[in-house]
Amino acid sequence: MKKRSKNLSIIDNELEVNGTITSKGSLVIRGCVRGNLKGEEVVIAEEGSIYGDLEVSTLTIGGVFEGDVRATDSLVILSTGKCTGSATCKDLIVESGGLLNATVTSLTGGEISEKVEKTFFPSIKL
Repeated sequence: MKKRSKNLSIIDNELEVNGTITSKGSLVIRGCVRGNLKGEEVVIAEEGSIYGDLEVSTLTIGGVFEGDVRATDSLVILSTGKCTGSATCKDLIVESGGLLNATVTSLTGGEISEKVEKTFFPSIKL
């Protein structure tokens, strides 16, 4: 397992970033990011949003994500989260109330094992 940095960075409320971000350690998004992001552990807080492409180890969505994400470990969509676009991840967790409207590709052992296209709506119980 790759050793992760202990750094913590925050893009706070009312801060908008346009462009490319490269981050080590944990990154919490409470503002808005428009562009590409490469990092380790990214958390989009309930008031945060990302519009762009991500390459991360883990992504937790409590706010809004629109774009393409490749999460080598896990993608977690919290009950307040909305994910639209495409997602490639090893583990996928969607809490009740979370919205996933994306093409999902599952990674197993570093290889793509299965491709599933699903749309989840909070009002429909699966």
